[in-house]
Amino acid sequence: MEGSPIPVLTVPTAPYEDQRPAGGGGLRRPTGLFEGQRNYLPNFIQSVLSSIDLRDRQGCTMVVGSDGRYFSRTATEIVVQMAAANGIGRLIIGQNGILSTPAVSCIIRKIKAAGGIILTASHCPGGPGGEFGVKFNVANGGPAPDVVSDKIYQISKTIEEYAICPDLRIDLSRLGRQEFDLENKFKPFRVEIVDPVDIYLNLLRTIFDFNAIKSLLTGPGQLKIRVDAMHGVMGPYVRKVLCDELGAPANSAINCVPLEDFGGQHPDPNLTYATTLLEAMKGGEYGFGAAFDADGDRYMILGQNGFFVSPSDSLAIIAANLSCIPYFRQMGVRGFGRSMPTSTALDRVAKSMKVPVYETPAGWRFFSNLMDSGRCSLCGEESFGTGSDHLREKDGLWAVLVWLSIIAARKQSVEEIVRDHWAKFGRHYYCRFDYEGLEPKTTYYIMRDLEALVTDKSFIGQQFAVGSHVYSVAKTDSFEYVDPVDGTVTKKQGLRIIFSDASRLIFRLSSSSGVRATIRLYAESYERDPSGI
Repeated sequence: MEGSPIPVLTVPTAPYEDQRPAGGGGLRRPTGLFEGQRNYLPNFIQSVLSSIDLRDRQGCTMVVGSDGRYFSRTATEIVVQMAAANGIGRLIIGQNGILSTPAVSCIIRKIKAAGGIILTASHCPGGPGGEFGVKFNVANGGPAPDVVSDKIYQISKTIEEYAICPDLRIDLSRLGRQEFDLENKFKPFRVEIVDPVDIYLNLLRTIFDFNAIKSLLTGPGQLKIRVDAMHGVMGPYVRKVLCDELGAPANSAINCVPLEDFGGQHPDPNLTYATTLLEAMKGGEYGFGAAFDADGDRYMILGQNGFFVSPSDSLAIIAANLSCIPYFRQMGVRGFGRSMPTSTALDRVAKSMKVPVYETPAGWRFFSNLMDSGRCSLCGEESFGTGSDHLREKDGLWAVLVWLSIIAARKQSVEEIVRDHWAKFGRHYYCRFDYEGLEPKTTYYIMRDLEALVTDKSFIGQQFAVGSHVYSVAKTDSFEYVDPVDGTVTKKQGLRIIFSDASRLIFRLSSSSGVRATIRLYAESYERDPSGI
């Protein structure tokens, strides 16, 4: 804090009409829009900060992290300058700006911060021609609920100015505290640069039996693993947790250097994009494989020879084997949550365990209320996201450690564990088709006409033949959710066609990106007969 105080400026601006956050308080747009449109990022950051009540904002602590994609460093600097000017007292930032989404949630909860800002566009491509995003997490560590997102949007539509300290400069590479004397502030503004992994790793140590996992990865019958960080935020976490802490050989981890353009790849952990991992696993050398998305909240599991575990099956198998995890043996299991489009495989496990299942709209924010109220211990989505009440975010590395714990306890391969599950509970065949890049107006009419068709009374009882199988319509609806905690009603969350054998077809309009629209079609068919699996 040398020299004269840093000035706080008020900059005139004009609103943009397209800054409505998608689910969970996030704004995701082409990077060029953030980089090229005057005040586009400052407008949204000011709207986020202004959504926090002034009394709660003054002197509070917030967490800031990014997945390291292109424009993150510039954006982090703007966030810091604006947080200082808006009365925030302290920022916790990951070294070099890097913090996974689960780690942000962990730190918010650990230090009781007022919230966090995450600079990520999740699994979308990076680089100048890619996408960029800003996500706001609230004080419980979870994504902003709809009431907060609506408030941010209303502020963004009428914004006339924003506050910033343009002369404030921080060193993101230097661990430790940096203090700044600002005009009109009695206390210095503090920035603390922290190791991105440490606090989160300490939490994982309280959840898992690290000795059991270490024995699995280093013992005589060592399980050879291959983990792909896809040049996203997870590189430092994979190296520190799986290699340094749990003993996996260093060459088990690939693509662990975070890159601004993710190496030109799509950082989406699925069979389409995680091809480097898939090819390695098909060779048969490795018994377990995993990949993560750019910000570390999504994951994919592969077994030997490239055996794929669908996200819905993964969720159900984790639920059925929670007793392998010390955390759940101690805390117990109170209930499960899944998004409506996610396979009902979880429901069959819940029934056998005599615990409730909460079916929510897509979007992790809907699980937060359930977990905060003690109703839900484990939740997941078909889009490769799973987590528990240890955080208020989905958590890719946590899910991988759960799988390794199950393998260590059951002494079976990934494929054996999955096939045993199918034998016990039946198999839910499941797939999703995405119709992307559509005109929003077109999708409105498609969904309107489809709703009129399937909710007409004459549609019930109709039969559709596929090969030798006949599907008979038992129920249709436009899904709406009544939050059991606060009674909030969320309508028009997808069209469901449920057949008499519990198979389902679901049509849903996705709001994950605000540029064009996407219609997702989900198909699920249940097979109980082992000979049909």
